[in-house]
Amino acid sequence: MAPVKRYNDYNTYLRNVYGCRVQKISVDAGLTCPNRDGTLSTAGCIYCNARGSGTGAHAGGLSITDQLLKGKAALSRRYKAKKFIAYFQSFSNTYAPVSKLRRLYDEALAVDDIVGLSIGTRPDCVAEPVLDLLADYADDHLVWIEYGLQSGHDATLALINRGHDVACFQKAVDSTHVRGLKVCAHVILGLPQETRAQMIATARFLADLPVAGVKLHLLYVVRDTPLERLHRAGTYHCLSQAVYVELVCDFLERLPKQVVIQRLTGDPHRAELVAPQWSLRKRETLDMIKTAFEERNTWQGKRLGCSRP
Repeated sequence: MAPVKRYNDYNTYLRNVYGCRVQKISVDAGLTCPNRDGTLSTAGCIYCNARGSGTGAHAGGLSITDQLLKGKAALSRRYKAKKFIAYFQSFSNTYAPVSKLRRLYDEALAVDDIVGLSIGTRPDCVAEPVLDLLADYADDHLVWIEYGLQSGHDATLALINRGHDVACFQKAVDSTHVRGLKVCAHVILGLPQETRAQMIATARFLADLPVAGVKLHLLYVVRDTPLERLHRAGTYHCLSQAVYVELVCDFLERLPKQVVIQRLTGDPHRAELVAPQWSLRKRETLDMIKTAFEERNTWQGKRLGCSRP
């Protein structure tokens, strides 16, 4: 008998919804970001380079359909996946006219076995008509909107040049939730000058909002970013693997057990990574998190009084 997981993981959630293995396929739609195009800034967030965590597929000439077909073939072989979710990942994927967004989303959903959308974006890039459009898709498909919060502290958001405040995030969550759409919040652990207490406070902040999912990311340093300059100057130091593992457990203990944990760490591009090198050992980090949960005899929501799964 398989051991019961101590957190509400995304793969199990999707299997419970669809009865089979479901995989996300990252899509690059060629969009941009108000923190890059000059609307707010041209520098971007301090940890983000010009690729914006993207694959570069759009610049390489691949259409949405081509990207999804390529992803389907690879993920079907690797995971025996039967159904797929189009994950619009690069930059801000609600930052365009509604007519353009409709064309992009329609193209994705027209591909066989694409059963839903995950839309990565910023909380200051969701006009009401965009949310109405996504709510229409949610009548027949699984739709998640993934908002980059990163931190629940305005001082940190200003330091990392995020370009919005915590109140903006909360307003976006409320506007999204009222339409019946699922919200996933992105949080980065290890941001400059943040203490453990501040990171835990971000978990408590999210626990009080109608957030259905959370992604946790390690702050790693990539080339050609302001964060790289801070790191090389010795004014920013990355978290150790052991400290990160403990922080993940601390964070999840304070999230309600129904919140779907979509990610526990990131996937840096090897060629771009500056530090820490341990961030490339994702499987090892996930195993360490599992072991830490067991050794601490803890689980998601324990600090909120939630019973063990």
